[in-house]
Order: sequence, then C-alpha cells, then structure tokens
Amino acid sequence: MKGSVSFCCFLSLLLLQATAEEEDIISVLRDRSHIDETFRLAAEEKAADYAAAIQRLRKIYHTSIKPMEQAYKYNELRQHEISDGEITSKPMVLFLGPWSVGKSSMINYLLGLNDSPYQLYTGAEPTTSEFTVIMHGEKIRSVEGIVMAADSSRSFSPLEKFGQNFLEKLIGIEMPHKLLERVTFVDTPGIIENRKQQERGYPFNDVCQWFIDRADLIFVVFDPTKLDVGLELEMLFRQLKGRESQIRIILNKADNLATQDLMRVYGALFWSLAPLINVTEPPRVYVSSFWPYDYAPDTSRELFKREEISLLEDLNQVIENRMENKIAFIRQHGIRVRIHGLLVDRYVQTFKEKMSFFSDPELVFKEIVDDPDKFYIFKSILAKTNVSKFDLPNRDAYRDFFGINPITNFKPLSGQCSYMGGCLLEKIEKAITNELPALLSSINSGKQPGLSSCEATGCGEKPKNRYRKN
Repeated sequence: MKGSVSFCCFLSLLLLQATAEEEDIISVLRDRSHIDETFRLAAEEKAADYAAAIQRLRKIYHTSIKPMEQAYKYNELRQHEISDGEITSKPMVLFLGPWSVGKSSMINYLLGLNDSPYQLYTGAEPTTSEFTVIMHGEKIRSVEGIVMAADSSRSFSPLEKFGQNFLEKLIGIEMPHKLLERVTFVDTPGIIENRKQQERGYPFNDVCQWFIDRADLIFVVFDPTKLDVGLELEMLFRQLKGRESQIRIILNKADNLATQDLMRVYGALFWSLAPLINVTEPPRVYVSSFWPYDYAPDTSRELFKREEISLLEDLNQVIENRMENKIAFIRQHGIRVRIHGLLVDRYVQTFKEKMSFFSDPELVFKEIVDDPDKFYIFKSILAKTNVSKFDLPNRDAYRDFFGINPITNFKPLSGQCSYMGGCLLEKIEKAITNELPALLSSINSGKQPGLSSCEATGCGEKPKNRYRKN
C-alpha cells in the first residue's frame, strides 16, 4: 500500500515538473505578431485580378512564344520547358546550406508549426534527407514525390527526369495557411562534405540546379559552427552563378555568441565566401536567430529583431511582386527564344547559300557549324536585329544542338507564316515589345487586364511577311 502511494506521489511530481517546464517554455516563446503584420496576412487579396493576369500571361505565351519555341526546338538547347504549372505557380523560396544550421527550424518559425503534428523534424544531427516542398492545400496532408511529378497542374512534373530514387526523396506537405497561399517553401537536405554524390543515389547537384533555376528567393543558411567550405558547398555556389540578386545569406543562431565573437564569425563568413561569390556587390547578409524561442540573455536582441524584420520585408517584397516577376521571366524567356529562332534561321540561310549541285551537305554544314564567325552567323544577327551581344548564347552549344537536329529539319523564318496563324517572328516580337509590357503596366496601374481589341473582335488583317520578297 505504501509502495502504491509512493509511486503515485512520484508520478504527481513528474507531472508537476513537466507542467512547470512547459510553462517556462511558453513564457520564453517569442512574439510572432510582427510576422503576420509584415506579410499582411489579415488583408484580403484581389484574387480575381491576379487570376485574370495569369490567364492573360498564359495566352500570350501559348499563342506568341511557344510556337517558335516548338518550331525551332528551343527546349533541346536550354533544357528548360515552361509548363502551365510553372506559369501559375506561386513564388518559390529555396533553403540551402550545411546540415543542422536551422533551415527546417526557420520554416517552422515562419509558419508557426512548432509543437504541431506537421512541424518539420529538426535536431543537432543531419535530419532532413528529403527535398520537402511546403505548399498550400485545403487540408493538411503529405504528398508523395511520384504523385507530385505525375500531376501536370503542378510545376514539379519535370523532376521525373532525375529518376525514381530521387522521387522517393521528394515529399510535399500541403496545409491551409495564409502565407502559403502566396508563397511555396522548399527545404533541402543539408550539405555534408564527407559524402560523395553517388552515395545519395540521385544527382544531387542537378536537382539543386533545377530548384535554383526556378526559385524567386534563395536563402543560404549558415551557423557560427559550420563556416568551413568544402567541395559540395563550393559546387553549390558555382551553381548559383548568375543568380546573385536572388541570394540572401543568413547567419543563424547568432544569439549563441557574445557580440565580440559574433563580429569575428561575421568576418570569417565573408572570408570563406569571398572566393565563391565573384560579384561587385555581395549578397545581403542577415544576422539573427530564426526559431520560436526568445533570444539568449545578454545578446544584441534589438539588432537581431531588426535583422529579422528586414528579412521578412525582403521576403514580402518578392511575394508582392510575384506577378511582375513572372511577366518579366516570360518576357526574358521570349527574348531568348527569339534570338534562338533568328540564329537557326541564319544557319539555314547560310547553308542554302553555300550549297551547290556538287556539294556534300554534311561537309558544307560541318564547316559552317565549326566556324560560325567565318560566315558572320552571330555578327549578322547583331547587325540586323535589336539583339544585345550579351544575350547571345554560346557558339559551341549550337554544334551540339545541330548534332542531334539536322539543319534540313528546319524551315527559314520566311516560311513560318500562315494566313490564320500569322508569322512566328512578328508574333513573338509583338509579345516582347507590346503585349507583355502592356500587361505589366496594367498590373502596376491596378487596371484589370483584358483582351486587346483585335483579340476580342478579330481584326481580320492578313499577316505581313517581312522576309518574303515582293
């Protein structure tokens, strides 16, 4: 009897201690109200206007850009096919960095998932072994990678090319969250320098490149104890070349250090990254501690709070400008497709000019593709069209391109016109110079985008062919 009483007393003490510890944790939880205020989650969005703009953008792409893209097989040159899912997708925020630096904890904090059944697992050891996509859904559920890749309405169907081993390491989490209505987060496996690429079972760097190419904002997270740069991190920064404007460096867990030590770590971080980021203006660095608990005592809490708010405003700017960024992306894509079409047309014309009755077609074209400068392929494009020399693709890429696509498979631009469809070049130039800028102006002015007068009524004008001789 006495033993039973003692055991009950012991259990009661444990419960009291656990309750007291829980109250202590709750008392040191950080206030999250500034997150909702910065993202204005309580405000209602103009969903109808956004949907109308997306539909208009899709129409411009499918009618004016994609026809030339398909006619001259642009996707085989750039390996980047734009799907409807990518056009309609929300901005993507990608988290990269070494293992156990706080990437998953940061996502939990931003979404308020701590102590919920669907919080991302965190720990001092490497915990995230999958690419985890956190996105909006009507109810909380997980989605397998093979399902995400098979769903054409999503923007992840191209990931099938990385194989089944990777799809088993891809997982989606859907939840009804106001912030996820406007943005999608992607958590990645931590970089482990002593692990070889082959041990992952899939092309890790290629998968990272796919997400990097589609990310609107890239957070590269470090903590004060993991500043060393190895081969895998060096390769990652090589993949980030050209995306410096999207990169934000985060020095996380900063409240673990005294102010003087923090200054030394900040300098060491720049020293380590300087050889990897070869740009005039380095990426913005945020120094704070991104998790739900209060800052450690006797640290620069006011500085950390201001840094956190600056990062939230930076993220909110990407969310607010998502439609403008998407229009600019499609326009930039259209410019590349146009340049590609002009170059293929020039190769075709040069080939026809150099061919004679006794010529060997393979030898003639080999001479052209091996030394395009001899035949002024690229210089003629610069001289006759409004193209910047900095936008021209690599000459060697066309040797590989025509290696699998014979020149005889392509028509010149003068033959790419039809009475009903118009001319491919004129349509893509109209989209680049008129339609997409007009859509952007309508977004900025708050005017709901609609159909142009010709699209609404049908102008009935026969398209002009600038390449056909009169």
